Amino acid sequence: MPNTELTPESLSTDSRDTLLSLAYHTVCDLVMDRHIRHIQPLDPHLAALTQHAGAFVTLSHHGELRGCIGRILADQPVWQVVQQMAVAAAENDPRFEPLSPAELNDLEVEISVLSPLRTVNHVDEIEVGKHGLLITKGFHRGLLLPQVATERGWDRATFLDATCEKAGLPAGTWRRGATIEIFSALVFSKTFSG
Repeated sequence: MPNTELTPESLSTDSRDTLLSLAYHTVCDLVMDRHIRHIQPLDPHLAALTQHAGAFVTLSHHGELRGCIGRILADQPVWQVVQQMAVAAAENDPRFEPLSPAELNDLEVEISVLSPLRTVNHVDEIEVGKHGLLITKGFHRGLLLPQVATERGWDRATFLDATCEKAGLPAGTWRRGATIEIFSALVFSKTFSG
């Protein structure tokens, strides 16, 4: 498999559909049997899916968040990351109970394929709605996807404060020696009817 990082812009509509289907069917296997029976074979024309990228999988049922887990590192093929994160979102998000069989109907799967991280020298480089944030200070790390700021109507400072809080740090820590990294994401979703 190629060891190159995937750029979000290089994912075709077919590749996106394949990732969404893979995530949904993986969740179905897990929820119905509590184990993954198979890995979907990938068509040769979907070679982009063997490239490396970080990704998040978000699961929602009737508009209610049911799990969101991701991997930042671009050290595995994106299809493997999506499958692993689908499993984690369905059963390992500590904020929620594991997904139930009844929730497989009308389950929305959203995938965010991440660009490589880039450290910013000044917060003016952050574009709300375009960039996600990763803030690190000491052993604390917090990440918010680009769509979170847009969905909540946040400005840049509020987005930075919320990412600090996600890291378990006081709001405003981004002004005092924290490392701020940005990334963009290709976000796509589909609601499955079971």
